[in-house]
Amino acid sequence: MEKLIVNGGTPLRGKVQISGMKNAALPIIIASLLTEDVCVIENLPAIIDVSLALNIMERMGCRIRMLSADTVEIDSRGAVGGITPVELVSQMRASTYFMGAELGRWNESKVGYPGGCDFGVRAIDQHIKAFEALGAEVSVDGGYVRSKAAGGLRGTSIYFDVVTVGGTINAMLASVKAKGTTVIENAAHEPHIVDTANFLNTCGAHITGAGTDTIKIRGVEKLHGCTYAIIPDMIEAGTYMIAAAATSGALLISNVIPKHLESISAKLEEMGVLIEEYDDSVYVTRSGKLNHVNVKTLPYPGFPTDMQPQMGVLMCLADGMSYLSETVIENRFKYVNELQRMGANIRVTGHTAIFDGGAPLTGAKVRAVDLRAGAALVIAGLTIPGITEISEIDHIERGYENIVGKLTNVGADIRKVIFSDSLAADEA
Repeated sequence: MEKLIVNGGTPLRGKVQISGMKNAALPIIIASLLTEDVCVIENLPAIIDVSLALNIMERMGCRIRMLSADTVEIDSRGAVGGITPVELVSQMRASTYFMGAELGRWNESKVGYPGGCDFGVRAIDQHIKAFEALGAEVSVDGGYVRSKAAGGLRGTSIYFDVVTVGGTINAMLASVKAKGTTVIENAAHEPHIVDTANFLNTCGAHITGAGTDTIKIRGVEKLHGCTYAIIPDMIEAGTYMIAAAATSGALLISNVIPKHLESISAKLEEMGVLIEEYDDSVYVTRSGKLNHVNVKTLPYPGFPTDMQPQMGVLMCLADGMSYLSETVIENRFKYVNELQRMGANIRVTGHTAIFDGGAPLTGAKVRAVDLRAGAALVIAGLTIPGITEISEIDHIERGYENIVGKLTNVGADIRKVIFSDSLAADEA
């Protein structure tokens, strides 16, 4: 078992280069199944979830070859559907995309129920609605989701009852080779949906409207392989932006798309953080006090739910009362208990957390209850003169490439250590 030891209190200064986007890399890796060809995918983040996805692909019969640290070659010609290992699928929420990709390639799919961060019930009813609209019969039994379109998939109109990122991507994957035209209405707008559509179009698909409410897919008989580079990770970038603000530091954050960061930048500037935008980087600095602020998470282009815990740390440091409302994912405030161990004054009422900021945080032994909560605890630890110990860091490594190395390079005192199960039991 591993944990992070953070000795904080030092402003972060220097340059951080952002890796490829986790939430784009995973559907694009899985979408390569649809090509029945060879794809080269560049700018991949070196994170646990990408390794899991590639491992699953390999177990399905794909030939996987790493060409460099961030470039992979995937040959999916020999892939077989319906055999994704449940023990791997259950570790990753994005494994839902195997449902759409298998259905799109073989007209049938058998995939174990997805895993990932524990946020309570994260229904896939909208995914199933899309598959059924395309002509598939879907059943959920024995921990598996099974889909079959005996007569093949046919283009149709799909209207989502709620905005769903995963459902939108799965509908694209399933319909890209269906007969006729599919129209997805009330589609999600996130940048990784656009990136997945761009990848599929590069492979020969005909998708228009990605990034808007309405996406149109004209089915094609065949896709081909391609070389494609993943877009930068806006959530990783936002995390380092908040780390700079929280530590009163100054960071140049490179390899970003500033437009993707607009909702984050706007709230940081409202709090008194200085942000300068360049073509592919942002410079973030803070020297004065932090102002209190109110934030509501919303689908893109609103403030992202994946930045909610990190913003919560900044609210702990701000003067006055801040309000943080969660409208996207249920049960996202589990990290509040960990911040309270560090002295934070937070009260949760329904879907809103109220932060009474300004009191100094103190070092403590805490655990990363999920991916973004873990990043938030790292930021909190960086602000505290003294030691913070963070356990269950596998959550963090699911989505952040080399977080220890990147932070060390900009002045943080942070290290990863190994400890035994018996020691963990003694500490508990």
